[in-house]
Amino acid sequence: MKKIGQTTRFTAPKDMDNPVRGIISLVCDAMVEKGYNPVDQLVGYLTSGDPTYITSNNGARGLLSRLDRDEILEDITRFYIESLEKDEEGNLD
Repeated sequence: MKKIGQTTRFTAPKDMDNPVRGIISLVCDAMVEKGYNPVDQLVGYLTSGDPTYITSNNGARGLLSRLDRDEILEDITRFYIESLEKDEEGNLD
């Protein structure tokens, strides 16, 4: 039993080194759980800014709203470009 005034420690279960990726991962899990296509829903949210594209299941909408849309787009673009560079390195002739 906790004593009054005792602090509870919370550690997010996803990527702690990159909070954008961690939050996106949690949001995608929540959308899949509800039967939504995460790509379609995230594209709708990122292009329109309308948070109703994101389910409130497991607090996903609240988590995503902590991030700036530009920050999300920047991280997605960086990840995509890095994956292209890795593919090019692996396909040396």
